[in-house]
Amino acid sequence: MRTAEGSIKIEVCYGLANEQCLIELQVPVGTTLIEAIQLSGILDRFPMLNIDSARKGIFSQFADDRQVLQAGDRVEIYRPLVVDPMEARRQRAQRRKLKNSGG
Repeated sequence: MRTAEGSIKIEVCYGLANEQCLIELQVPVGTTLIEAIQLSGILDRFPMLNIDSARKGIFSQFADDRQVLQAGDRVEIYRPLVVDPMEARRQRAQRRKLKNSGG
């Protein structure tokens, strides 16, 4: 995935419930996760995104802002959960129970 001397291709992605964005870009070797996000322009596209508090990762693995990227990495910016996963499971189970009991 190496491109011109001293640069690598990576992707930066972020998604809302109704809009997803995947930006491919070429960055210098040694670029960190946070630098890639800044270089991608994604913060201009989503001005409401608070990048300081957002969880970030590479290929579904949480990563630190200072993580140096490798060729082909996909930087992901995660949005906060709307509902706690345990609460969501409890609600689904309750709905199934009501449906199966005919109520």
